[in-house]
This record gives sequence, C-alpha cells and structure tokens, in this order.
Amino acid sequence: MGKLLHVSASPRGPESISLGIAGTFLDAYRAARPGAVADHFDLWDGTLPEFGPAAAGAKMSVFAGRTPEGEQAAAWEEVVRTFERFDSYDRYLFSVPMWNAGVPYKLKQFIDVISQPAMVFGVHPETGYEHLLTGKRAAVVYTSAVWGPGLGPEFGSDFHSAFFEDWLRWAGIADIRRIRFHPTLTGDYEVERKRADERARELARTF
Repeated sequence: MGKLLHVSASPRGPESISLGIAGTFLDAYRAARPGAVADHFDLWDGTLPEFGPAAAGAKMSVFAGRTPEGEQAAAWEEVVRTFERFDSYDRYLFSVPMWNAGVPYKLKQFIDVISQPAMVFGVHPETGYEHLLTGKRAAVVYTSAVWGPGLGPEFGSDFHSAFFEDWLRWAGIADIRRIRFHPTLTGDYEVERKRADERARELARTF
C-alpha cells in the first residue's frame, strides 16, 4: 500500500477552504484503506528551509560537479533532507488556494527548495530535461474566491493551476487528479462546496 503526503499551502488553519476539502479527501481515503499512511506537511509550520544565498551557491556548486562546503554544505543538507522527506511518498495531496492569480509563496518556496539536479530533474545538453519523480500520482485541491472557469480577464487569470501542473509534469508526476472550488463572487457557496466535497470523496476512494 502506498504512502500519501498531504502538502498544504494555506496558513488559515480551520478557516481554510482548501484545507477543509483536503480533510474530506483524507477522511474518505483512510476509510477506504484502513491503516494507510497519510501524513501532513504544513508548509507554514517553520520546518521549510529558506533558499537563500548559501543554498543557491550550493546548487551551482553541484551543477559544476563540486561538493558544497561550509555554509553552503549546511544549507544543502537541509535541501536534501526536505527532498528526501517528500520523495519517500508515492502519492501526494496538495491543497492550493489561489493567491494573486498564482500559488502561495510558501508553495513556490517549497518548489524552489526541492527542485534540484539529480533529485527532481536531470538535464542533458542535447535532449533537455529528464523528469525523475516518475511513478507517483497527485491530487490537487484548487480554490479561489473571485476567479473561476469561464469568467473574463476582469476577474483575474489562472496562473495558479497552470504553473503548478507544469511543475508537476516537469518533475515527472503526470498522473494528476483535480478537485476545484471556485464559487466566484456571485456563485452559490454551499452548492459549490458540496460538489467539491463529493469530488474529493470520489477521487479518494480510488486514489
């Protein structure tokens, strides 16, 4: 039985819609698989390392075939530890609210931390990128309050799922299931939430 990691990008705790829908998914997932491993990585819990000058320098050292040293080595150890934590799972649930047409900055930070050579990707001068996280699957809860499918640009743009799914595929995770909640400013919140929860339960049972 596979191991699932829920990566949550909202800092709003019990008030978060994306976390609430993810909770519905996890309840159904556990009910369908008694004893299954389903862990939580809250990107706001203080354990996500920064990716600053030392880590960036370490990455370039690795690209050049050198071993990071000193401050760079310490930063690289945190990067490797975070990647290994993520990579130890084969199923992922991401809860991703829309922030300013994109993803929350903590999720982008997470992506920047773990997207490293010989971990998430390889690269060849003639054939381009090699996607290393193959054989895994992801379910993603997307939420927004103003933007919604079918609305014009005056209600915003979706760089949210477009960016995130491009990263998933680039990493090698091609099996992507989606749960959407976009009630918009004039929609029926209760109806849309019910649909999202039903979709979450449906996906979770066979995930």
